Amino acid sequence: MDGSDVAEYNDIYRRAQYYDIAFRRDVAPEVGFLAALFERHAGRAARSIADLACGPAYHARLFARQGMAAVGLDLRPEMIDFARDEARKEGVDGIDWMVGDIRDFELPYKVDIALTSYDSIDCLSEQDEIIAHFQAVARNLADDGLYVTEATHPRDCSLFDYGAFSYGGARDGVSVEIDWAVNHPVADPITMVVRPEVVMRVNDHGQMHEFRDQGNRVNKRVTNS
Repeated sequence: MDGSDVAEYNDIYRRAQYYDIAFRRDVAPEVGFLAALFERHAGRAARSIADLACGPAYHARLFARQGMAAVGLDLRPEMIDFARDEARKEGVDGIDWMVGDIRDFELPYKVDIALTSYDSIDCLSEQDEIIAHFQAVARNLADDGLYVTEATHPRDCSLFDYGAFSYGGARDGVSVEIDWAVNHPVADPITMVVRPEVVMRVNDHGQMHEFRDQGNRVNKRVTNS
């Protein structure tokens, strides 16, 4: 498939270093939960994971550091380049890096865990895209594999109140603020798709930059219904 029509915030996501400053977090509790969840599900320890729409690939990098085989897949080559460089700095190997579309992909091997985190599945705004994604995941999972997706609870982002979200951070003389849904979006009553506008403001050693993006986002209540 041509990834150009996916509902992505490409002007934001291609600035991987700035994105990482705003969004980096400790995923160790999440990795521990995923490992325990798989063992409960399959009765054995997980040996491999695919971090889909991985961005900086926090989960893949930590799983690989713990000795698991890992794949990091993302639509943006800038994200894959950034994640690969960060893994190299950490002395982490054993990760297969792929620039690819979560609607149609073939991994180098079948994995025990497939993961989409941090609302990544929301870039799929059409029913056919979601089905294609599930089919691709199924093709690439082990027979006893487990697919996990993380999405915002409808309490915080719903059909009637999308909400507004802010993220930020600073590192090495660079500060980044990201405001999500500055346009106070309302879901289309027929498609149930939301088009939030995102603003990234950057102070890079005194140089000020502002980037704006607007894309499609499937409403959480519809996704979870």
